[in-house]
Amino acid sequence: MDDLTRTQFIQIEPEVLTEATSVADVLASVYAALTEKGYNPVNQIVGYIMSGDPTYITSHKNARAMIMKVERDELVEEMLKSYIVNAGWKNV
Repeated sequence: MDDLTRTQFIQIEPEVLTEATSVADVLASVYAALTEKGYNPVNQIVGYIMSGDPTYITSHKNARAMIMKVERDELVEEMLKSYIVNAGWKNV
């Protein structure tokens, strides 16, 4: 029988996003799912990025699983690139 006094760790490899699924696509899907459920998507996504707590993101339409496949720094990078382009500063 296993020693039940020891903590066991389970390592799960994150799924890699397919080439067809970009960070922008993930953000768009998560944004839509949060909006559909009546949440403020900006507040929820910022909360997730700042804390790393996946419960900021709804599981509706698999949004939580999708956003967890992307590194948080990649989310920030994608949003900053989009902001720069939309602000007309320069093309990224």
